[in-house]
Amino acid sequence: MCLLIAPFAGAFAQAPIRVDLSREKVNAEPSRFLPMVGSWVVTSEQGRKVVLVDGRAWKKGQPAGGLADNARANYGPRHEEFIDNVKAFAYFPIAVAKDIENFENGELSVRFQMIGGTLDRCAGIMFDLKPNGDYLTVQFNGTEDNLVLWTFNNGKRSFVKRGSENVPLELGTWHEIKIAVHGTQLDGFLDGKHLLDYTLKAPVSGKVGLWSKTDSMTEFADFTVTPAVR
Repeated sequence: MCLLIAPFAGAFAQAPIRVDLSREKVNAEPSRFLPMVGSWVVTSEQGRKVVLVDGRAWKKGQPAGGLADNARANYGPRHEEFIDNVKAFAYFPIAVAKDIENFENGELSVRFQMIGGTLDRCAGIMFDLKPNGDYLTVQFNGTEDNLVLWTFNNGKRSFVKRGSENVPLELGTWHEIKIAVHGTQLDGFLDGKHLLDYTLKAPVSGKVGLWSKTDSMTEFADFTVTPAVR
């Protein structure tokens, strides 16, 4: 499966980026998404390669086995600070998109399918990831049926805003989260429906990726970045 980054709908767009999963090995860690926390594996869904966060392997406080190497690949000499903060967030599996160096404006989207989870059933987009491990996430919480914006800062998770309505989703069905960022304006969508809007304290910049929580089992596909020029 290709994770295809589609052209931005506005008049000014950067060249599209294509992330290809076709050469990934099934039942191995993804190489295009660098796991930092949790167990991430490439699997096959109806003949297509997708990325699965496998909550069955989740353990309290357990970062990914390759955390040190992956952090060093992303942040070089600053990787120790990143590791320290990420360990504080070890309830929340994350995998960083390897080929997206910096996202500031435009759209991020991903399709997801919740498969299971006893404590949680979640899927999200991580963005604004800093070298010290701070980041933002817009996530769908399958136990509360809503889209939510959270911040992760200096080892602390903080609730920001909940979507305008609850939307129950069935396990084993595919859906899409999309966020649009233009300066400090953030909008969040679920299956094309606008549910979330918020004015951020500052413009975003940093790496992006996939997000989950504790023992969630979720498949991700078609992670799409559509950069825009302000």
